[in-house]
Amino acid sequence: MLWELIATIFAGLGAAGVALGLRFISRQRLPRWLIPVFAAVGMLSFQIHSEYNWYSHQTSLLPEGVAVVKTIEQTAPWRPWSYFFPQTLRFIAADVANAAVNQRNSALVLVDLYFFERRMSAKRVPQVVHCQQMAQADFTENLQIPTADEALSAQWRPLSATDPIITLLCAK
Repeated sequence: MLWELIATIFAGLGAAGVALGLRFISRQRLPRWLIPVFAAVGMLSFQIHSEYNWYSHQTSLLPEGVAVVKTIEQTAPWRPWSYFFPQTLRFIAADVANAAVNQRNSALVLVDLYFFERRMSAKRVPQVVHCQQMAQADFTENLQIPTADEALSAQWRPLSATDPIITLLCAK
């Protein structure tokens, strides 16, 4: 975040430098107020650019075998342009390459989900996915691992058949 602040300041300084150059070329005929306007537009443009490119940049850094399973687009009143072009500021990725099948019940798969959010550190949350009953649960010490035909407890959340987690993990 510090580097983004520094880059924003330099974008403003660069845009103000362009305005100074335009004033020099015009032999000071352009108004002085153009300098802070150019600086503000430069800083705002850089911020908008970095917010819209954050998602594609982050996904390009994901290692092979890690797939995006969900994106969350957001709009905000202080970013009116986001109503026309929503911004992806959060997404969830699954480490499919390192997913492990349970030895007692092959319908269970242990997978790490990574939660990414703009200006935040990524969070890793281990999950257990039940492929036959299409359900998902947090992998904790208290999780009751069911046998092959046992009903699931309340710890499990149902998933749809088209959920990307089911599609990626259970199609193997």
